[in-house]
Amino acid sequence: MSKAAFPFSRKNYKLMFIGIGLIILGFVLIGLDPEPHGNGVLGLTIGPIVTLAGFIFEIYAILAKSESNKAS
Repeated sequence: MSKAAFPFSRKNYKLMFIGIGLIILGFVLIGLDPEPHGNGVLGLTIGPIVTLAGFIFEIYAILAKSESNKAS
């Protein structure tokens, strides 16, 4: 049985975990807002910006070229 290659390199997976961490941090910031229904600065501004940055970072992590793909 042949060894199947992973679709991404180690670098891509590290970047994906960082992006997931940013997304989780954004949702935690939204939840930590002391104002009712999340209508404060954390819930309406900072949390969504951090969450959006996490999703953009995830797209970058998926599209980033790995070292093995650069040689091809």
